[in-house]
Amino acid sequence: MSKTVVITGASRGIGLSFSQLYQERGYVVYAACRNTSSELAALGVNVIEGVDVSKPEGIMCLVAALEGIEIDLLINNAGILRNEVLGNIDQTTIRQQFETNALAPLLVTESLIGNLSAQAKVAFITSRMGSVTDNSSGGRYGYRMSKAALNIAAVSMAHDLKPKGIAVAILHPGLVGTDMIGGVGDITPDQAADRLSQRIDQLNLSNTGTFWHSNGEVLPW
Repeated sequence: MSKTVVITGASRGIGLSFSQLYQERGYVVYAACRNTSSELAALGVNVIEGVDVSKPEGIMCLVAALEGIEIDLLINNAGILRNEVLGNIDQTTIRQQFETNALAPLLVTESLIGNLSAQAKVAFITSRMGSVTDNSSGGRYGYRMSKAALNIAAVSMAHDLKPKGIAVAILHPGLVGTDMIGGVGDITPDQAADRLSQRIDQLNLSNTGTFWHSNGEVLPW
């Protein structure tokens, strides 16, 4: 029987690559996004539009579309990047990043707990920019803060879901050439999705809550 994966932020970048990869692996793919793209539509997967994860109605749209669907893998991929520097702190963009990058993945996962199968897996796509130890350059206040918040929420969820048999991965994709960072990176979205899927394959209850680089390195908090 085919497994089912739900991917947020699936219309482009890593989310689109995840959708294609898991379709090729035989999964039933539910690709959630605000608006579909021609590339996503061409895959022929189950596209759920109208899913702005930062808004309650967006999460409600996702939950309604997945009613009665058992989920084996949930990938919280949707995220945004803004830039604040000391002396020019923008509270609005910081709040936007918290809502999308930290609060939304928590609420999406909580809303879909009833759909998760026995031994399901949940992946949070985060960033090493949320690491306190790894911060050697400063700046990017909202993004760093939101990803640090996501990391600690994911660790709490790993503890809370472990008794249910559900494992949680906290994953940094690497420097990926997506639209979010202007298309310049060390690896492509397809390469990132492939490496991240390997980490998800390795995920189990003994290593749940681990903060991984997509290359397999365990990252510091």
